[in-house]
Order: sequence, then structure tokens, then C-alpha cells
Amino acid sequence: MFGRSRSWVVGGPGRSSKSIHSLDHLKNMHHILTKNTTVTDHNRDLLVETIRSITEILIWGDQNDSSVFDFFLEKNMFAFFLNILRQKSGRYVCVQLLQTLNILFENISHETSLYYLLSNNHVNSIIVHKFDFSDEEIMAYYISFLKTLSLKLNNHTVHFFYNEHTNDFALYTEAIKFFNHPESMVRIAVRTITLNVYKVNNHHMLHYIRDKTAAPYFSNLVWFIGSHVIELDNCVQTDEEHANKTKLSDLVAEHLDHLHYLNDILIINCEFLNDVLTDHLLNRLFLPLYVYSLLTHEKCGDLTKISAQVSLYLLSQVFLITHYSPLVNSLADVILNGDLSVFSAQAEQDLQKSMAKSGIRCFTKPAESLEKSLEISKQRGRKKVQKRPNYKNVGEEEEENPPDETQEDPDKAKSTDGASKMNKSTLETEEIEMVIMERCKISKAVVSEQNTTDEEKSAAAAAGTDSPQSRPFLDMIYNALDCSGDDYYALFVLCLLYAMSHNRGIDSTLLEKIQLPFRQTAEKTVYSHVLAERLIRITINAAQSDSKIRLATLELSCLLLKQLVMSNSGCVIKDVHLACLEGAREESVHLLRRFYKGEEIFLDVFEDEYRSMTNKPLNVEYLMMDASILLPPTGTPLTGIDFVKRLPCGDVERTRRAIRVFFMLRALSLELRGELETQLPLTREDDLIKTDDVLDLNNSDLIACTVITKDGGQAQRFLAVDIYQMSLVEPETKRLGWGVVKFAGLLQDMQVTGVEDDSRALHITIHKPTSNPHAKPFPILQATFIFSDHIRCIIAKQRLAKGRIQARRMKMQRIAALLDLPVQPSPEVMGFTHVTSAAAQHLPFRFYDQSRRGLSDNTVQRSVFASVDKVPDDAASLEESPLNLPAQVEFVDETACSITGPSKNMQKNSEFEPTNLAPSLTPSQQPTISLLSDDNTDALSVESLTLVPPADPHCILSFSTPVQSSMLSEAAPASEGDHAETGEPEASTDV
Repeated sequence: MFGRSRSWVVGGPGRSSKSIHSLDHLKNMHHILTKNTTVTDHNRDLLVETIRSITEILIWGDQNDSSVFDFFLEKNMFAFFLNILRQKSGRYVCVQLLQTLNILFENISHETSLYYLLSNNHVNSIIVHKFDFSDEEIMAYYISFLKTLSLKLNNHTVHFFYNEHTNDFALYTEAIKFFNHPESMVRIAVRTITLNVYKVNNHHMLHYIRDKTAAPYFSNLVWFIGSHVIELDNCVQTDEEHANKTKLSDLVAEHLDHLHYLNDILIINCEFLNDVLTDHLLNRLFLPLYVYSLLTHEKCGDLTKISAQVSLYLLSQVFLITHYSPLVNSLADVILNGDLSVFSAQAEQDLQKSMAKSGIRCFTKPAESLEKSLEISKQRGRKKVQKRPNYKNVGEEEEENPPDETQEDPDKAKSTDGASKMNKSTLETEEIEMVIMERCKISKAVVSEQNTTDEEKSAAAAAGTDSPQSRPFLDMIYNALDCSGDDYYALFVLCLLYAMSHNRGIDSTLLEKIQLPFRQTAEKTVYSHVLAERLIRITINAAQSDSKIRLATLELSCLLLKQLVMSNSGCVIKDVHLACLEGAREESVHLLRRFYKGEEIFLDVFEDEYRSMTNKPLNVEYLMMDASILLPPTGTPLTGIDFVKRLPCGDVERTRRAIRVFFMLRALSLELRGELETQLPLTREDDLIKTDDVLDLNNSDLIACTVITKDGGQAQRFLAVDIYQMSLVEPETKRLGWGVVKFAGLLQDMQVTGVEDDSRALHITIHKPTSNPHAKPFPILQATFIFSDHIRCIIAKQRLAKGRIQARRMKMQRIAALLDLPVQPSPEVMGFTHVTSAAAQHLPFRFYDQSRRGLSDNTVQRSVFASVDKVPDDAASLEESPLNLPAQVEFVDETACSITGPSKNMQKNSEFEPTNLAPSLTPSQQPTISLLSDDNTDALSVESLTLVPPADPHCILSFSTPVQSSMLSEAAPASEGDHAETGEPEASTDV
């Protein structure tokens, strides 16, 4: 808006700053204004340019020469601006003048200069000038001008805008007239102006706002918000096909803006303003429109009503955003403990008072518009000033004479005009006092509640929930948790309960009356069985194959259930409830078994869903900002609704849902039983080799290669393949035989392709694991690997491909163990073979941290990466070579595999490796693993390990106790003889 105008502030091309920025030039501009007092078509451009130049000089003088403002004030040059406006010279001059004034006040930094500009009341005259607000550009510059002035308000400058003697505050009253302007940017500017005004701690001004403008403004604002809510409800009820989702989102965003604006007013903590606002919100919007709509049509009568799902949705937003204690306590008390008498009793009181207005707790349109109410208030203030000026303390006079029309006229009650206006002032006072009465009512209930025991509270809660007539709103909330059909209403109820339990302003005793969960409970002995059973029923229904429970509903149920039965001292859940939850978890296991497949996509989906669930837990605040959940649950992704907020579509999404349900119920079961998760995730970051790790690479199989990245960079690296990862290392400069990891990536996320025109090169891409299944994979490595010859290129490709297959296969077996499925044997890959389930439990995992031990550690006699290139000339050299083994070694000899296996494997296994070599780099038959342990370790437990390499029972020759190196040559032939006779492996007794 102001992009074009800022260029002249610093001077255009060809201008001399010395001649423009001076007092003499300002005198010349003043001379031009005196010669052109009347605006015509001939001098219009000249006057606009003169005003611009004057503003530029004033901004320069604010920082450099104070005499400029002295001359400006002496000649009363602001009067020329006002004279030009009053001539109705057209929109061009008005726009340029408003634009210039806006820039002028934005750039003034010294208070003295600001006082000069605000003196003589010319700014207020410009504010009340009747502009043509039908012109959008004039409207934009005018409201921006008011916003700029409001930013300059403080205890000193407020006196230039608020006149105590005339009871006039043009800046505020003119701004709030646009609170319901069709343009959203104008409404936002009005909210900013009002907040800037409320923040000024001037009692006279704030009392004026309360007595003259608060009731008309807040009543019209509440009606405006309610009108938007009714429009939102109509959009929900007529948009079953999700056709008007954009309009619905705009209406929800508008309601959120209103709530945040109201909360900003309450946060300022101006007590008497908060009392008026709280009274209007409770008795004219929240209770009669939001809470009353929770009842059925038969009980509502002819009052204005919205649908129950919209009411629950909006109430959740109220409790999530607003934390002002008098407001949220009164609202929560009606929802949890109130009945229809809160409406009927008030209506009877209104009839007894014989007021002209309708019932207080009723959503009705104000009798007068805001502009008319402000005009009437202004006229009354003028009449009063003509009678007698005010010289007394405003705050004290108001307390002594509450029925008076204003505090500025303490003797008005004695006059005839004061008597005629007594009814209206009494009504406003009683409305303000209503909030105080309700606050006292809650405090009395809190005192009585503190004297009851837990058993009495439990009995009272049960009695209250068993009698729906006494608590119709709470009864509706509990009944809505029934998800026998779908979870349309249940999701909103769960959000409402979550918002109330996490609201900082709600008194905990209100929630403890019906044993609702509270987020800061330190000790807990009882909980609401009614609520717990309904939440457990949701988890049971979610584990069914044909369930229509959305993932967001299930996750919220788990959160509330943990909050309900957990405290700092532990879990207090009943055994019968825990058994039901365990049954739901078993159902989720059976459900996931149906989708368990050996395909690669299942493993990717399994890990992606776990990563997504842990990295992005459900955020209820964001959930309540999404308008799509207001529409009936749908099962198609074409609507653009997030997966957790809709039903699954197709086998892939049903698989994703079954995985998520399994994760949630498993985590809930473990937490309630006080156990830690030891099997998830499948890939633990602590167990992986990371960049900049220093590894012992002595006797390791490293393939030298040149890595050419996508951006053209080249580096000499050594390629090494381990069980889960491939690594690129470079030699460590300080220690011979050690290397520094420069890159490490998971084999399961790798793609290897050959290069057509170069048999020595491979193109390798490793993608970053993502939690969004629809996102495009992001490559963390995309490079070309060039080896010294095609033989090493083929070996590297074979190891990478087989390593990827084996890494994925072992993770699939761990998933099968989670689901209590039998592990199916499969052909050997990279030297690993399958064993029976009993033997697999005793096979060791790999310790990655041992690769980082120093050479001084006697237990480490080999590296993580074993060599496959150093093959002995004959088998006899293996027996003659001395072996230095650890204290406990699990030795697996596979030489007999060449005897029992097919004839085509005879040639492959004729040359076997030394027994201290690792299998992770071996394309042929190798000893499966070497078990390394500390000297002080008596035994290894399965829980302390990280990888179970499978083995085939027909390929295991012996599985014996630890032996000394001197007896190894004698034990191996004995094993061969035994195997030749029995054909079965020996059972190990020590592992």
C-alpha cells in the first residue's frame, strides 16, 4: 500500500538534500499553502506535492533540527491540512493526505515532536471527518492511520485523544464502528486499536469506556460472533458432500480470530472491563447458544439452536484458547453440574423485574446498533457537561453511586434527567454483578467440596451420572461417547474433555466432583469408572476389522485414559479394566496379522507409521483448527483430509490403520503396566554407526572407490558393508589401521544401479526415511561410485544387494516376533543361515560399540568389518595358524556344508575363511558371527543384543562350549565325525 510513497521520504533523483531538508524550505512550503487556500483542478497537484514536502521536512527535523517543529506549531500548519479536507476536493487529495499523515506519525520518534503534532486537537478533527468510506482505498488508509495513532498511545499521549470534560474519545469510538466491516483486514485493525487502547492504564479513560461504550460494543460484538456461528452451522448441515470446505474453513478461522481477540482482552486483566465482557459472553453467547444446543430438539423449545457437533467443536475451542478463571469456571460448572434451571430460573427473574429487554441468558440481537448507541451516549455526555463540569475522583464516585449514568457527574442522580435513566443504568449494573455472584457460587461449592472424602466423591459422581435429569449436559456428553455406529460425536466430546482438563483457569475441584482427569494430579486413588468404561469401549471397537473409529479418536481416548488412571505415584486402574485393555491389545495383534506380508512395502509402512506417530503426536489445538472434522467422516483421500482424521480407503490404508492401532494399544498397555518398550523401533539410532565415528579397520575388507556426488564433487573413500549399514570411511591420520566414518546409510533404503557405459561404476542412492507416505523421497546420498576394475565393482554390487535383502529380512522377523508369528526359514544370504526358533533365541546380536574400543582392550581382537580378500592357499594353513580367541567364543563351523549341500556348492565352499572373520562383507559361505564379550561378563542376555542372524539347522556343524585355542584343531575333526554319523547339530549348554 505504501510502497510507492516511501521513495520521496528519502528524496528523489536530482534533488538536493541540502535545499529540501531545511527550515527555509519549510517556510517556502508554508508560503505556497497560504497562497492556495482553495483547492482547484489547477493547484491540486501542487498542494499534494507541498504536503509531501512538508512531511518530509518534519521527519528530517524530528531527527536533526527541532526548530522545524517550532515553526510548524507557530504557523499552525496542521490547520491547512484540515482546511483542505473540509473542501471535499475529491478522493485523490484525501488519499494522498491520509497516506502522508500515516507516514508522518509512523516515522516520528521523539515525544516532543509528537506532542507538537497532536496539539490544538487537529488530529481528532481529522479522525471525525466524514470520509467516503465506500472507497476501499480511503477506508484502508483511514483505518491504517487510526492504527498508527493507537500505537502511540500511553499515559501521556492519551490526553490528546480522550477529553475528560466532554467525555469524547474519537480515536476509540470511530474505530469500533468498523468492528463488523466486510473486509477482514479492517476488522483486524479495529481489534488492534481496541487492544492498544485497553492497555493504557488510565482510570478515567477506562471508566469512560466501560460506562459509555463497553455494553454497546460487547453486545454487538457478541451478536456478530453468534451470527457467524449460525452461518457456520448452516454450512456444516448443508455440505455433506464436502463441496463448501473452503467456505467452512474461512468461517472456522474467523471464529478462532474472535476467540483469540476476546482472550487478548481478558489477558490485559482490566477487571471491570473483564466483568462486562464475561457477562456478555456467558449470558448472551456461550450459555444460550453453545451450551443450550447440546440438548435435543424436544428440550430446546423455540430458542435459537445450532447442531450438537458444532456446539461441542466450538466449546472445545473456547476451553483451548480462553483461560480466564471466572469465565471458564462458570462455563464448566454449567456443563458439568448444571441443568435447565440455569435458563428457566433466570427467565423468571427477568419477568419479575419487568424489564423492557428480553431475558439475559438469551441470544438476541441488540435493540440498537453500535453507531446509534455511541451517538446517544455522546449526546448525553454533552448535556451533562453543559450542566456542571467534573472535578471529583471518578473511581470513588462510581462505587458510592452505582446507579448513576456516569462517574463524571456525581450529582446527576438528584436531577430529573438522572431519574428518567435509572432503569437502564440499573440493568447494566446488575448484568455486571451477575458474574460476581456466579463466582461466589463457585467458591462456596469449592469450600464444601473440600470437606468430602474420596468415597463420597465417587458416590456423588456415580449418583450424578445415573440421573440424567439432574445433569442433562453431562449426560449428553457421556452418551455421545457411544461409538457403536461411528465416532462423529465422540471425537468432539473427547476434544472437549481434553480441553477442559488442560485449561489452566478451571478449578480442579470442579473436575474432581465427577472425577474427570486433571492434568496436574499428583496423587490419585479413585477415578471415574463410567468414563473409563466408555473410553475402553472405544479402544475395543477400534481393534475390530470393520471399525469406524478414526485414529485421532483412538489416540485421544488413549491420552484421556492414561490421564484418568495415572498419577505421579503410579497407576490406579482396576484389574478388570486392565484386562479389557489387554484384550483390546490382543485384538489389535490379530488384526495386524491379517495384513502381515513378506513384501517390502509392509516393512516400509511399518517403520514409517512408527516414525510418524512418535515424531508427530496428535496436537489437539491443531485438530480443533481443522474445519474438515466438522463434516461427517469420509473414507476417500480425494477430500484432502489427513489420514488420522478420516476412515481408511484401500488395502494399503487399512494396513496403515492396523499398524497404528497396534502401536497405540501396545504403548498404552506397556505404560499402564509400568513396563518399558524394548522392541521398538526396529532401528535404534544408538545402535547404528554414525558420521565421524572412529572405527578399528585392521583386517577389514574395504573396497577403495572414488565417490562422485551429484554436484560434481569427488572424494576418495573406502566402501564397507555391515549388517544394517553401508559406510564410507577414510583413514584416520593419527592411528594406523583406524578409519573415520564420513557417511553411513541404511542398506534397506538403498538403490543400486549399474552405469551402462562404464563397467567399473555404480550409481547408488540412499533415501532419507520419511514419516509422510505421500512425500517424495529425499535422497541423502546420490552419487556415482567408481572402482579400480569391474571385478571389484561386481563384488561391491553383490554385497550391497544381498546386504539390503538380509537387513530387511531380519527386520521382518522381528516384526513377526512382535506379532507372535512363527519365523519362516529362508535361503541363506551373505553367509547367514536360519535356525529353529529355539536356537535363534540364543544367537547373539551385534555390539556396535565394541568397534569403537581401543587397542588396549584385550577382548577386542578383530574389527567390525572382516576381510574376505585374504584367503589362505590351502585348508591346512587354517589349522596351523594360531588363533587368539576371547575368553568365551561361540564357534560355528560350516565346512560340513560342502558335504551335505548340493554338488554345485562344493566348489564354492572348498576355500573357506579363517574363523575370526565377520560375515557381513562375505558373498559366499562364512562363519556367521563372532561373539565378543568383556572379561567380567558371565553370560549374555538376549535383551542386551541388537541383531539375531538367522541360521539353518542343517548347516550348523557344532554349537559347543567355549574351547581353548590349543584344543581347536582336535575339536573340529571330532565335530565332523559326529555330523557325518548323525547329520544333526549338537545342542549348546552354555549359551
